Amino acid sequence: MQLYKSNDRNKWMPFCLGAVTLVISAATGCAPMKEVQPAATPALPQHFAAPADSTSIADRTYKELLSDPNLQQLLDSALRRNWDVLAALQRVEQANANYLQTRGALRPRVQGVAAAGVDKFGDYTMNGVGNYDLNKSPNISADQKVPAPFMPDFFVGVRSSWEIDIWGRLRNLKEAALLRVLQSQRGVQWLRTQLVAEVSGRYYELLALDSQREILRKNIQLQQEALQVVEAQKEGGRATELAVQQFKAQLLRTQALDAGVKQQVVAIENEINLLCGRTPQSILRGNSLMVQQVPASLKAGLPSAMLLRRPDIQQAELELRALEADLLAARKAFLPALTLTPYIGFNAFTAARLLDPTSLAAGALAGLSAPIFNRAAIKGDYNRVAAARTEALLQYQKTATTAFTEVVTSISEISNLEQQFTIKQQETQVLESAVGTAKDLYLSGYATYLEVITAQRNVVEAELELATTKRNQFLAVVNLYRALGGGWN
Repeated sequence: MQLYKSNDRNKWMPFCLGAVTLVISAATGCAPMKEVQPAATPALPQHFAAPADSTSIADRTYKELLSDPNLQQLLDSALRRNWDVLAALQRVEQANANYLQTRGALRPRVQGVAAAGVDKFGDYTMNGVGNYDLNKSPNISADQKVPAPFMPDFFVGVRSSWEIDIWGRLRNLKEAALLRVLQSQRGVQWLRTQLVAEVSGRYYELLALDSQREILRKNIQLQQEALQVVEAQKEGGRATELAVQQFKAQLLRTQALDAGVKQQVVAIENEINLLCGRTPQSILRGNSLMVQQVPASLKAGLPSAMLLRRPDIQQAELELRALEADLLAARKAFLPALTLTPYIGFNAFTAARLLDPTSLAAGALAGLSAPIFNRAAIKGDYNRVAAARTEALLQYQKTATTAFTEVVTSISEISNLEQQFTIKQQETQVLESAVGTAKDLYLSGYATYLEVITAQRNVVEAELELATTKRNQFLAVVNLYRALGGGWN
């Protein structure tokens, strides 16, 4: 049989590969590639509130914004030991491992091989007849004769398989994996942002409960004194048993409220400890909530800066970009794939000659393959990725819009709570004065015991509401800080 010379084979190889590529491409019906356009950012207003200001409290660290040293220690502990943050860091490691895997797919897969086998060919096969005739040839030596009827086969060497990324499919998968590494990192950042807000919010709730307990204990003492006065008046015939019972019932009601708040303190402390990744223990607190000052100069900055800073928006955007890369890779799966499979090593049918230099063997095979009858599976995968990309686009737009809404709501809440706190202070002062007036009138016989009880009850409720309003002011600041994406850096 006439064999092509080496230079003839090299001359015809590109033509053959090109012709095969055209035939396979025509058979598979590949459509021209279309670039997937990135999603547009949702249309947001140019500023949160007039006048526009580029400065933002999110540019400040949580230690700059939240000055309470006990709260800062809790936040440091939570950021180091929180279970969800630690788990999110492991998801980053998983994404890194996946990226290394996709990056490795671009390189040749090289394996060291040591193999041994045995074949028994049929008498009426090309190998069987060929081996029989070969052993009768006078051109071979005794040690070149093929063993019969069982022919061993030994190989020691290197085999490789390398898919040539001619269309960029593997590079698209690598890009998607890298984007998911960045996405997982943004996930950690968003968890830290949420954690700062959560721990801070629980801490201010704890301070508010402490203030409420102080209010209740103070009123318990005042109500005990009022009860003693009424009991003394009853002994003197100036008050009835009904008045004594009413004052006593009010005292018991306030004591019950104090017991309920005490339990809330325990629950909030345990929630903070859980966020900090530790067992239940007492939480150190700083100054009373009522003497702490709400941070000043609470500016939100610009919406464009929020889009770049807030981790969950970046996370949604990176997932969208990753799915766009996946979609390109899914489209390119319809195209032919070129694979090279070279090998080199020692090959012999006798172990004694395996490592002989004359047993050195080498070869290479280049092959094009493309789907013809299994296109439905590839099309299904493409449709799945396309739907996932559309879902990611909607999620990105929702996340950005939600973030803007949260910022606007928090800005309005801070302003309204400031006004509400001022009014509540005035109300509390008036009601405290009313309690003293009611007592004086009662002792003078110009007011009934019910008016005294009502005045005391109103002042307790007003003081408790004042502490709650103060707490809500701090929570609004924390929510604005979180909504702007502060706290993770």
